[in-house]
Amino acid sequence: MIEAKNVSLQYGKRVLFDEVNIKFFGDSCYGVIGANGAGKSTFLKILTGEIPPNTGEVILEPGKRMAVLKQNHSEFNEVSALNTVMMGHKALWDIIQEKDALYAKPDFSEADGMRTAELESEFAEMDGWNAESDAATLLSGLGIDEADHYTLLKGLSGNQKVRILLAQALFGNPDVLILDEPTNDLDLKTVAWLEDFLLEFRNTVIVVSHDRHFLDTVCTNIVDIDFSKLNSYTGNYSFWYESSQLALRQRSAANKKAEAKKKELQEFIQRFSANASKSKQATSRKKLLEKINVDEIQASSRRYPAVIFTQLREAGNQVLEVNNLSASNAGQQLFKKLSFQLNKGDKIAVLSKNSLAITTLFKILMGEEKPETGDFKFGQTITTTYLPNENEHFFDTNDNLIDWLRPHSPGEKDDVYIRGFLGKMLFTGEESLKSARVLSGGEKVRCMLSRMMLNQGNLLILDEPTNHLDLESIQALNNALKDFPGTVIFTSHDHTFTQTVASRIIEIGPNGNIDKEMTYDEYVADERFVDQRAALTT
Repeated sequence: MIEAKNVSLQYGKRVLFDEVNIKFFGDSCYGVIGANGAGKSTFLKILTGEIPPNTGEVILEPGKRMAVLKQNHSEFNEVSALNTVMMGHKALWDIIQEKDALYAKPDFSEADGMRTAELESEFAEMDGWNAESDAATLLSGLGIDEADHYTLLKGLSGNQKVRILLAQALFGNPDVLILDEPTNDLDLKTVAWLEDFLLEFRNTVIVVSHDRHFLDTVCTNIVDIDFSKLNSYTGNYSFWYESSQLALRQRSAANKKAEAKKKELQEFIQRFSANASKSKQATSRKKLLEKINVDEIQASSRRYPAVIFTQLREAGNQVLEVNNLSASNAGQQLFKKLSFQLNKGDKIAVLSKNSLAITTLFKILMGEEKPETGDFKFGQTITTTYLPNENEHFFDTNDNLIDWLRPHSPGEKDDVYIRGFLGKMLFTGEESLKSARVLSGGEKVRCMLSRMMLNQGNLLILDEPTNHLDLESIQALNNALKDFPGTVIFTSHDHTFTQTVASRIIEIGPNGNIDKEMTYDEYVADERFVDQRAALTT
């Protein structure tokens, strides 16, 4: 058990936490959520002791061990991958080091013999004899080749280092496991492995993540940071989101009687419980939803962007025809002989093991790069609107946001009209006058979405649109694309986003392509495509 007791933290006039009291315990996984700037990562740092609170204390149950996902990727550059993982269990690692040093002494004494006997006993109690094989199993599960297990971290890629540090946190069955964005830089296969690992993990997990599918799969509780307080709710992210939205609607309906509200909430909980019981989610496994107190469900203060895509004109039946496209980069084949027809109303997710292949395809369609072979043709009624993966060059200006957005508004509308679109993206009041150059990554993406909405295209092309966005913005964009009546072609590493938007999947690779009308989950689960998918890159 780990407890935050009367914890407060304030920077200047800004209060992040105000006398927070919360306990994390048992075989539970707590997903910590909150709007950008609410203090999710900061709270984890308070729990780990990295940041001291202004008042209050954090209490870890005596005799319990905490493990933390490290964020400093260069800290272990001079250590091998396998040893880096084992260093995650400090007490065990210290015993190994002391034991090895004693055995290496040329003048091994009787006192040294007695000390090594003590160390060997402690080593065995900590299951030290299996430490190396357990560490190797974790590395392999996270996609680190066996050949790299003894390689120094300085010789590995940033992506590999992330996975090794995750293995370090998972190693040795810690009593409390704290993970800040553990799915970053993981492919979908590795994320699935991590989900399964955490579902079988029998101690306390506290995690911050923007991956809704991950939170839904592993979390038994959601801890919401709101109004400088932390409130814990039973259930996963989707349950928290749907119930908080229902509570918000009820709060808006001031004339609704208390009993009617309570009945509506109880019916919602029953429906959600019935659906969850059919999945592998941790919430269904623990059967906690039935115990929820209706009075615990509160409306969130969260602000969601108003992402609304409209078409200036409806597309005709001819949208896009691609014929025999091929492309390479630095001598590496990205895709070849790609042909497909985009139909009116299609919502296509493009997949590839190499994200550069998809970015290159989108740049070719937008006229930013030339293919090696083939051609493509848009229908005469088609107006494209593009959200690129890299957007830095769009913001290389000192213009304020109104002036930045003005060229994209029809007829260069007045300030009031433009402010309305910025307001939908949560840039209100003086925020609409801030310089485009100083925006955060998430703010830049929201500005690009404002630009897309103003363009009113009937074909949307989006390259990793959820990058840098918080959960609220991802949810709003997700809903907008589901509701958009036009045609969409996109790529995303967000499982829930891809599953709920796409009705057709195109996977591309250097050795060929696959094109199927089905949802993402259906495509991944269909055993008919296992060998075909592997053949795309081998």
